[in-house]
Amino acid sequence: MTLDTERRILQLLIAMVALFSLSAAVVSIFRGPGWLGYLGSVPTDLDSHFRYLSGELLAIAIGLFTCIPRIEARGYRFRTLGFIIVAGGLARFVSLWQVGHPSQGHMVAMAVELIVMPLLLGWQAFLASRWRGMRMPLLS
Repeated sequence: MTLDTERRILQLLIAMVALFSLSAAVVSIFRGPGWLGYLGSVPTDLDSHFRYLSGELLAIAIGLFTCIPRIEARGYRFRTLGFIIVAGGLARFVSLWQVGHPSQGHMVAMAVELIVMPLLLGWQAFLASRWRGMRMPLLS
């Protein structure tokens, strides 16, 4: 596989994570926590906080999209966004540990946050180092 092909695959996977985040954010902002299947009334403060965090998820998704065109050169931005995503996954894990298993959708999100994202972060760093090596002129 060529380095450019590997770069395209990484870009595609990041786009998938960004689309997943974008869709969850938009639905959550406009529908609130009710779309998750909770049938009871949600306290106003909890609804507000849920939608606030959904707005942050929207910003993270947009940030991920800005990394895609030049993923090999966007390491700092990508690592920053990745750190935020992993931190959210760790917080979600605390909930799992203290409160119990959430729905399947939340378990999938946690897997993306704690498994997929760290793998993408490592892959981006590895790709970027090899990309720089290819682009550097030979010293003689």
